[in-house]
Amino acid sequence: MSVTLGTPLSPTAVKVMLLGSGELGKEVLIALQRLGVETIAVDRYENAPGQQVAHHARTITMSDPAQLRALIEKERPDLVVPEIEAIATPMLEQLEAEKVVRVIPTARAARLTMDREGIRRLAAETLGLPTSPYVFCDSLAELQAAIDSKIGYPCVVKPVMSSSGKGQSKIDGPADVQKAWDFAMAGGRVSHGRVIVEGFIDFDYEITQLTVRAAGADGQTETHFCEPIGHVQVKGDYVESWQPHPMHPAALQRSRDICKAVTDNLGGHGVFGVELFVKGDQVWFSEVSPRPHDTGMVTMTTQWQSEFELHARAILGLPVSTALKSPGASAVIYGGVEATGIAYDGLDEALRVPQTDVRLFGKPESFEKRRMGVALAYDADVEVARRRAKEAASKVRPRKG
Repeated sequence: MSVTLGTPLSPTAVKVMLLGSGELGKEVLIALQRLGVETIAVDRYENAPGQQVAHHARTITMSDPAQLRALIEKERPDLVVPEIEAIATPMLEQLEAEKVVRVIPTARAARLTMDREGIRRLAAETLGLPTSPYVFCDSLAELQAAIDSKIGYPCVVKPVMSSSGKGQSKIDGPADVQKAWDFAMAGGRVSHGRVIVEGFIDFDYEITQLTVRAAGADGQTETHFCEPIGHVQVKGDYVESWQPHPMHPAALQRSRDICKAVTDNLGGHGVFGVELFVKGDQVWFSEVSPRPHDTGMVTMTTQWQSEFELHARAILGLPVSTALKSPGASAVIYGGVEATGIAYDGLDEALRVPQTDVRLFGKPESFEKRRMGVALAYDADVEVARRRAKEAASKVRPRKG
């Protein structure tokens, strides 16, 4: 099966539209451009990181079905690639059914994974995969009742729709319930007052298993796995990650079996970031994103093809390789200040840390806990790489311009 790609800004161009143009989308856009693809970066605010590098930048409210349809019909991309959750996915399903556009991986996958309810019910109730006990709640009273009757303490509360762990908190006792509900309401992407409360699993560690569905030489879909990525999260937000994370062989096989079951059901091509809890050789499904994952930024230093290059190749029908280049780690660089157009000191000091690199995302506005960049490090010893990545990140000092 032969794949033909054209020239950007010409009649032969293959056009790809990204819905969401943050730091992950920016890297996907760069990977696509290296393959001669014409790119359209869409976001809810102007000058988003991906818009700074794409051929075309468009700013709309992506959760508005009419705005979404109008833009896609005007631009006529060959592929639409959702990079965030807050998108009018029923409209994407409609456009896909009308053969107006192909959605990556599929419009159904985008809809199911845009909120925690769709994907959790698919994994636990349809596929019968092991998950933490859970209840969906539409009010503070329902949340309290679910904890009292089924879930117990400690437990975790999350909005059904949010990104990067926003609005997520752990509840240790009755005094935390109101605070957790309020935090979830403030952190959700769409304020429709619904949360998931999960029983707390006493796991040893949590991993991201990047799973890639791509066309083989015969045109049939093949599933590829990257080495497992370990990570530390604070309030559900990724702080550092490393690859590979050591695993019991039985746990690794179970993880991949779970990932294949979920991604086979979702279908399509591209990278899926599957989050799993592991204790010994037991594995529980947590979440899946049908796109590159924030913890997977470590692959920019650890793999021959980063998760962004894998995504670009897979969605275009090209061969992929998940081979590891070197063990390595990543650490987040936070804004630290509330300001627009910030400056960064200490980049030279950061890059003097051996075997490190830094990516600054170019976000136009900084918040104290907003992810503004990432430090990367590689070393044969993962622990050395982790230490160096954190050291490099600590030396980058954002400040008001």
